[in-house]
This record gives sequence, C-alpha cells and structure tokens, in this order.
Amino acid sequence: MNKHFKSASWSKGLNIYEVNIRQYTPEGNFNSFTMHLDRLADMGVKVLWMMPITPISRKVRQGSLGSYYACSSYTKINPEYGNLEDFKTLVKSAHEKGMKVIIDWVANHTGWDHEWTVTHPEWYIRDEQGNFTERNGWHDVIDLNYQDENMQSEMIRSMQFWIRECNIDGFRCDMAHLVPVNFWQAARSACDAIKELFWLGETEDMQHVPVFDATYAWEWMHISELMIKGKKSVQDFYQVLHHYSQYPSGCSKLYFTSNHDENSWNGTEYEKYGDAAKVMAMFTATWNGIPLVYSGQELPNHKRLKFFDKDLIEWNGTTPSLHEFYKNLLHLSVLDAIHSGETFILPTQHQNVVAYLRIGNSSKVLVLLNFGHETKVRVEIAHEKLSGAYHHFQSGLTFQFSDREVYELEAFRGLIYVSKH
Repeated sequence: MNKHFKSASWSKGLNIYEVNIRQYTPEGNFNSFTMHLDRLADMGVKVLWMMPITPISRKVRQGSLGSYYACSSYTKINPEYGNLEDFKTLVKSAHEKGMKVIIDWVANHTGWDHEWTVTHPEWYIRDEQGNFTERNGWHDVIDLNYQDENMQSEMIRSMQFWIRECNIDGFRCDMAHLVPVNFWQAARSACDAIKELFWLGETEDMQHVPVFDATYAWEWMHISELMIKGKKSVQDFYQVLHHYSQYPSGCSKLYFTSNHDENSWNGTEYEKYGDAAKVMAMFTATWNGIPLVYSGQELPNHKRLKFFDKDLIEWNGTTPSLHEFYKNLLHLSVLDAIHSGETFILPTQHQNVVAYLRIGNSSKVLVLLNFGHETKVRVEIAHEKLSGAYHHFQSGLTFQFSDREVYELEAFRGLIYVSKH
C-alpha cells in the first residue's frame, strides 16, 4: 500500500488547532476570533482547522442552533459567523502570522433543507417510500447519492470555490470512510491542481488512508483511555503504535486528547484521562504524528461544551494557564527529531512508564512518561545514542547524559529533554 498523493511542501512539523467559532467568543463570529490569532501564533499553532463555516439547516434542527454538520449550502457562509469578506480577512490574517487554514468538509450528507434538495433532489439517497433518508442514526441530516456523477462533480466544484475565493489551505474531511474512496481521489486531484493543500481524513479505514496526509488515531485514543483506567497495558498501547508504523510514508496519524466530538459526547480530557491528561498531551506532541489541540484546552477547559446550543468557552481575560505548556510542546514540532526522526522505544521495568528516544539529523528528544499514580518512580534508561547535552523542554535547564541514566518520575508526570547537534 502506497500513498496516492504528494504532500504539501509545508506539511512537515505540523500541529493543528481546532476552532469552534460558535463557542469561542460571546459574539461567536470570525471577527471576534481573529483577535485571538496573535496568542495562537505565539502558542506555536501551525494549522487552524475551522469547524464547518457553512449555514446550518433549519429543518429538523437539533437544539436552538443546530448541528455544525447539517449544512444548507456548500458555498455560503453561516451568517451567525459573519460574511465571506470576514472569512477572507481571517484567512489572510492567519497567513500573515504564519498559520495555515483548513476547513471542515461534510461530504456524506447535508441538512434537510439544503439548496440541492430543491434544485437536484435526485442527488440524494431515498428510502422505499421515495423519501430523503440517512443511514447512520443522525436524524437531522440526509445522505447524498454517490452513484450520481453530476453530484460528485458539483461537490468538487464547491470545494474548489473555497480555495479560489478564500485561499484556504486544505480540508478536514468529515467521516471520510462513508464516502467512496474514488470520490476523494478525484476531489484531491482537482483541488491540488489549484494549490498545495493539506488533507485530514476522519477515518481509519485502510482503503481511504492513502488518499490523505493524515487520518485519525481513533484506535490509539480508545486504547490510551483504557490504559489509564487500568483496563489495557502499556504493551497494548505500543501494539497500536506498531500498527500505525506500518502505514505508508507520508500518511500521518492525528493524535488528540480532545476534539469537538470527544468533548461534547464522551467527556473532557479530564474525565477520560484524569490526572494523566497533561502527560498524554506530552505524548501527542512527541510521538511520530500530528498533535491536535481543541479550542479551550489551553485554559484548561473542564466542561463539556453543548453541541447544538451556545455554550461559551470561559476565557478569563488573561493568558490561559496552560498557554506556556502547549507553547513548549507545539514548538517541538520544528525539530527534525519530532517531524521526521527515528523512534527508539526504551524498555523500562515499570508497567505504567513509557519511554522513547526520537533521533533526527540535527536533534534528539528523550521522552519519559509516567501514566500511573505511583510517585518517585526511578527509571533506568540505556541506549547507545542517548549520550549528549540536553535541555529540559520547559525549564531550559541543561544536563549532560551518558548512554545509561536513571531518572525519577512523579505520578502522572513526564520529562522531555531536547538535544541539538
């Protein structure tokens, strides 16, 4: 299995920040969010993933505002967020600050009053009675018919609209495995012809993986939560990572402790990981892949945000308390040890400790993570390439390590040391 498409020249060393415009500010619009761009750039964010920016269906709407993922048009802006010019300004401002912008693309289904239901009702799946329908238990949406080539062509033209009009940098493709892989191949070919793009697929289906630059690490997410809760072992954790290591070159995994679905439906990272939430975030930023930060995680946010109604992220007007923590983590992505280095798993004698050494041409990163509640755990590490001068990723304190060292880890804490050579 080989990757089908060439990755964008700027796609090494990425991290992604998911933006929930509705809940980000009291105004819940593009202009008010733009005021946060300087802070996010300082935090080291490379890519902004905008949750769906299209208008939301009013028919069969859930809650007072409806689902972001039940759109009524593919080429219009949700008026609650502003207008097209506002979005263009946001994209331009992000680019000026060194960040890329990708948008959420919901290709499998639309809302019940999408404009295509009137202009092209033949583009939809029908039930036995000839009515619009859906097949996944999401009652506020209806499924599109991918047997219709005209629909596919119009869908691709709609995607191209945002590239040409707003200069976006890619797509996060919602539930990508529900859409035939040949559509994504055609869409990527047509859109990549306009400019270099980044493609994130919400899937782990192996037929779809080679089409995308990155896909979700769902299996890892589930195993990691079970490991923290004592239902899976570190060996199970490593087994999933070994499976991911067999992916084609250029097909990265997206690692996250939260996102819009997890937060609203399954719980915050503190519900899932408890005291291990921060140490799990350290893993996402140092393993071979792309780390994701969801809106408000830098606060930290301890509440589940409502999905269908206004539920403001409670910014306190000062710099979020985990801003520096995530800044230190996200800035690691520029190191070749992180974005393209080899990974050496370091055996330990402790069932709750994960340790590994990442080595690139010009840097090394040593990571030790204690996922257990045992405190003052002494961990002996030995590796022929360990020796060298390092600094601690947060404090900046320098250390000289030999090829065999002993480290002490507090409960639910991690150590990250960086060596540049």
